[in-house]
This record gives sequence, structure tokens and C-alpha cells, in this order.
Amino acid sequence: MITVLGQTHIGTSLTDESSALVAGAALVVGARRHLDAAGVPADRALALGPLAPALDAVALLREKDPDAHVVVLASGDPGFFGIVRSLARRFGAEALDVRPGISSIAHAFARLGVPWDDAVAVSAHGRDPRRAFNICRAQRKVGVLTAPGAGPAEIGAALAAMPGLRRRLVVAADLGTEAESLVEVSPAEAAARAWPAVNVVLSLADSAPPVADMMRAVAGFEGAPEGGWALPEEAFEHRDAMLTKAEVRAFALARLGPRLGELVWDVGAGSGSVAVECARLGAAAVAVERDADGVERIRANAAAHGVAHAVAVVHGRAPEALAELPDPDAVFVGGGGADLAAVVGAAAARARRTVVVTLAALDRVPEARRALLDAQLIVEGVQLQANRLAPLPGAVTRLAATNPVFVLWGTRPAATAATVSQGVPK
Repeated sequence: MITVLGQTHIGTSLTDESSALVAGAALVVGARRHLDAAGVPADRALALGPLAPALDAVALLREKDPDAHVVVLASGDPGFFGIVRSLARRFGAEALDVRPGISSIAHAFARLGVPWDDAVAVSAHGRDPRRAFNICRAQRKVGVLTAPGAGPAEIGAALAAMPGLRRRLVVAADLGTEAESLVEVSPAEAAARAWPAVNVVLSLADSAPPVADMMRAVAGFEGAPEGGWALPEEAFEHRDAMLTKAEVRAFALARLGPRLGELVWDVGAGSGSVAVECARLGAAAVAVERDADGVERIRANAAAHGVAHAVAVVHGRAPEALAELPDPDAVFVGGGGADLAAVVGAAAARARRTVVVTLAALDRVPEARRALLDAQLIVEGVQLQANRLAPLPGAVTRLAATNPVFVLWGTRPAATAATVSQGVPK
């Protein structure tokens, strides 16, 4: 039998029952701090480094003595982003006796005195930290299980890199010990400090109260709100019908594939309809717009659709305005000015997955396509034209044609995307 003990308070004494299990175990596995806190003798202790060798050692012991009792010491709830998954996959769930403690994220929210059923929980431990960074950029209330390279300083820097996003971070360190601390800081302050090694981070949008008004039925992110996606044009403030039509937006969103944990740029955003839709689907978004009145419309549209916390707005001209932005997973480029090729090229050089370009002018298609190809993307395209039903006098209906639009999209090959993702995360 493998007993997994989740310790709520690392460094405190084990219960009598847990102490007896540790004392009777042939092998005790855990992080060095867990083993030291439990007083495990060196001849029966296996300190975790890389997980695979530890699992191999447990397997070898069980082969020699099928009745040998193994104890695994873990933090909090080991079934919540923890070691239970690896143990069950290797040895089978029937071999495990799991005794969970309280998750450190639950513990941190409890210290604040607020519920966390409306929070998104994400682990950065052993994973690409960009996902955690982008979820903090996109969601109002997030609990992060941190890791080296994805701790409070890195999360703070990632949030500070998003213009206009307002967050406060709560860093809960050494929970349950005499050194326990709960510190509230701005992202910039978090980025500038050194932090204890054992911590979790809570990211809270300034625009949202810590206690939600309504009881939740589903924990965390529930997906796009009512109304679906590809919203009608009247759902957005715009100038002279200068926004991406619903049919084209639907196709563009399908190619962008925005989802929780990703970052999307909307370049030449206009009304910000694409950025807003991406945020409603769970992604973090940056809307880049050169006109001051357009910037205000984007902010108004984001607020109207409840995603102002997830849409950063940059007032500037692309491609120059793109230089300091965090690297995106996907980019939408609207419009088609004289600098189109440079904008598409800059976007294609930074996008980890895909770039979508919409064009009204046929003359601009070759240069946009060439910019995508020059970035080594796989390029496809289509012309879209919708004919909408429109009423006529006499209770009859006609087809009203919308202007045709060219849509190009470039997709990064999988091998190249893996190379791009190995860069320094922003």
C-alpha cells in the first residue's frame, strides 16, 4: 500500500495516526522539508528531486516486497495538481490510500476570509508559465500554485507588462508555519521584491469585489457568457460601421481559437470587437489602436461586455506599438493601410500559433500573404461575402449583400511553434 499524506501545515507536528504510518513505513518519500519536518530517519527517507527516479525506487521496493508500506508526504491536497496523478498512473488507484490536507490555494483564500468558488486555480509547477500569466491577465480572481521562474516576481512582471490592467496580488508564503505571511502588493511591487520559496499567489482584479454577488453553480471559469459569440454589430459602439462584421468575426475567431490561458493581439482594433470577443471566450487580449476616439470606444465596449479587466488597450501605431507587448499566442490584424506588410510581419514574427488578417482591398492581399510566408507560416485564405435576409414592404424578404472581405491566416508549423515557445516568457 502507498499512503499519501497531504500536510496542511508544513513544519508542524504530524497527527498521532500519521506519525504511526511514517514510523511503520519501509520508505518515506517527500520533499526534503517534509522529511525533515516529520523526522524521518535517513535510511528510510527518499528526498524528491526529479519524479521519475523516485517512482522507480518505489516500484523496485514493491517488486522485492509486495507488502512493503510506502508513505508519500505532500503539501496540501495531493490530488489537486499534485502527486496523486503520477502515482495512480504508475501503480493504479487501487494501490493508493490518499489522505488529503487543505489545498494551499484554499488556505490562502481562507486567510483573506473570502470564498474561492469563483476563482480560477492554475498550477505553474513543471508547466509553461505563460498559461498562468495569461490566466492572471484575463480572469478577475485567480489562485496560482507557483514554481521557480513563475513566482510572485514573474507574475507581477507579466501583469505589469499589460498596459492599463489593474490587479492587486496577495502573496501567501509559508502558510501554517511561524513564518507565515500574507502580503498585498501591486504587480510592479511584486516584480521588484524577493519572496520566500514556498508561496502561492492570488491575483485579484481591482474592478471586482473579492466576494461575488451571486452564488456560483460552477467553480472557476464558466466559458463565454450568454449570447454566444460573433455578436451582432449593434452590440458594439463603432464609427461609420468601421468594425468587423459578425460573419467575418465568426470566421476569424474560429481561426484565432482564443481560449483560457492564451494572449491575443487585436491590431488596428477599431471598436475592439475582436478583442472583446476573445476575452469573453477566456483569453487575455491587447487591443492596439492609433486613434484616440477609437481607444475610448474599445474601453467602453470592453466595459459594456464585462471584460474590461481582461482587455489591455494600447494607444499607438503599429508596428512600433507592438515592440514592448508580451508575446501573443494569436494575432488579429484588421484594416489595410500603407504599413500593412510591416504590421503583419511584426505580428507573424511574434505569434506562437496563428495570425489572421482581414482585408477589404484586393490589392493588399499579395503583400499580406507574402509577409506571412516570409515568417515561415503555412498560409491559407478565403473570400467571404454574406447575404443577409432583409424585410421589404408587403411582408416579403430580400437578400442584402454585405461587402466582400478577404481573410488570410497563417499557422505556425508545430516544430517551429515549439522553438518559439522556448524563448523567455513575457
